[in-house]
Amino acid sequence: MSGRLPNQADEPALMIEKRQCVAYITLNRETSLNAINNEIRDTFPKLLAQLDRARDVRAVVITGSGSRAFCVGADIKELRATGSIIELRKSFRHNGWIEALDDFSKPTIAAINGYCLGGGMELALACDIRIASSNSVFGLPEVNLGLIPAAGGTQRLPRLIGLGRALDLLITGEKINARVAYKFGLISRLIEEGSSLSAESERLANSIADKPAAAVVYVKEAARESANLDLKAGLRLEKDLLAILFDTKDRLEAADAFISKRPPRFNTE
Repeated sequence: MSGRLPNQADEPALMIEKRQCVAYITLNRETSLNAINNEIRDTFPKLLAQLDRARDVRAVVITGSGSRAFCVGADIKELRATGSIIELRKSFRHNGWIEALDDFSKPTIAAINGYCLGGGMELALACDIRIASSNSVFGLPEVNLGLIPAAGGTQRLPRLIGLGRALDLLITGEKINARVAYKFGLISRLIEEGSSLSAESERLANSIADKPAAAVVYVKEAARESANLDLKAGLRLEKDLLAILFDTKDRLEAADAFISKRPPRFNTE
């Protein structure tokens, strides 16, 4: 995304680029395997808030710079012993930065290459869609450090792959390769060797961006809320959102295009 050498002093830890209606967020700490530092924790929620307000952004791709890692988790160099419980609690003030994805209305794609560990895996878990190259490695090794994943790992992983498989990974701290991750349902698309992760993520994001924007936002909302609602409440939300969409210009255009046997021309504003 940038012609400069990675991780120069004047480069931000997060890079953003917009192409057409897709925004690309890159963890830009290649020499540190894109480890999460305080700059990332501070900047990420603010950046998402800006993108959520941007009417010309329809989808977001999150990836890591370089070929070795999506993100290996927290930067150990920034983890310091604290002198008191109060100071320790203050040091955890950034723990909720990944939760900004829970309130983000537009589709997010984690494009994963190489190591995806600890907080990096928790970041990927919070995205809507996860695609990964065949050389990717996944794991939540916090238990080996006397800790637990505390940025959503213990909550999102069981919801995604089931309690039994999640506990296996959480308790052992073992790593799995991309093929096992695909089998488990941790990733939904596996990019085989010889294919381009960036090209596939761009193709997927553009495909989503070309769809009726309101329908994409509402189908994401309905599916996401299914984890928090009982079936009756979820069905009610589903019908309410459908009613909102029924008279939108894009829905009417889709019906007219289908009847006329022509490609639809959706609203781009």
